[in-house]
Amino acid sequence: MNKHILITGGAGFIGINTAHYLLSKNYKVTLFDNLSRKGSGENLKWLKKTRGAAGFTFVRGDVVTDRKKLEKCAVHADVIIHLAAQVAVTTSVQDPYQDFLVNSQGTLHVLEAARTSSKRPLVIYASTNKVYGNMDHAQVILTDDGYRYKEYASGIAEHHNIDFHSPYGCSKGSADQYVHDYARIYGLPTVVFRQSCMYGPNQFGVEDQGWVAWFVISGIVNRPIIIYGDGHQTRDVLHVEDLARLYEMAIRNPQKVSGNIYNVGGGAGQVFSVLGTIGKLENMLGKKIPYSFSQWRPGDQKVYISDIAKVKKDLGWEPKISFDKGLKTLISWAQSEQKLLKRLVG
Repeated sequence: MNKHILITGGAGFIGINTAHYLLSKNYKVTLFDNLSRKGSGENLKWLKKTRGAAGFTFVRGDVVTDRKKLEKCAVHADVIIHLAAQVAVTTSVQDPYQDFLVNSQGTLHVLEAARTSSKRPLVIYASTNKVYGNMDHAQVILTDDGYRYKEYASGIAEHHNIDFHSPYGCSKGSADQYVHDYARIYGLPTVVFRQSCMYGPNQFGVEDQGWVAWFVISGIVNRPIIIYGDGHQTRDVLHVEDLARLYEMAIRNPQKVSGNIYNVGGGAGQVFSVLGTIGKLENMLGKKIPYSFSQWRPGDQKVYISDIAKVKKDLGWEPKISFDKGLKTLISWAQSEQKLLKRLVG
């Protein structure tokens, strides 16, 4: 019998794509989401349309305020993929208290629900590269295609010093460490994926978070882009389907991943700058995308590249979807949802 997967934040971008992927593999899936983010309701409609309403269970709930609901869901789960989060650095600066409640306290509620369940489910936690901070100590050089590390050609590995920066970095970082420590102290199977730049269909990106999707949406609905910084910032990008595939590999190998932390992203082979990405989009859309510049935002790294050697060694995982192919799928989705996107972005 296939495992029962509980996904917190299940109606969000990563959650809905992961649910779709796991349902295609015949897993039983429960989505737990408070539907607070724009587009989450639309994502649920899409999943019902593509996988059938009987293919999954949806529970409307909040990881902070609905602990009893969460615990009832956890009782039946073999695996919990914890994605529910406050996801923007700028929002965390404006409201650090709410950011802490959602990211830190909410994660503790998930861990306790898992610990007290007789099934002792594997907890997969979506952490962030922001736990490494601004990386001010790492020498950076400017190339023809954006910033690069002078010394870390393969990217940042898991043993690199963590340095939480911004309230978001602190809340996600503390949750990251709680998840890791529950494997050591309580013997609960957990794994932390420190994720880099994810993108793909069903991503209702906003200016503060989900920059690849935001650029695509802006290009489709003819909205000017504001670049915070000089535009030479670079990230390793990863298509959401590659991430969902990794989650399933972890589900199939709980003993192998338990107690581990992995850096997850496109790796050194999938690194692109902000300006380079806009150039790609202009070529694909066949038009110019207007943009202007503004000041750097707090906690924004000039460059971040994930060293994915450890996850490749342990699970044999690596990205399969190129950025060009992935962008085309995202553009196709955005074009099909143009009316909705215009309404959501205002």
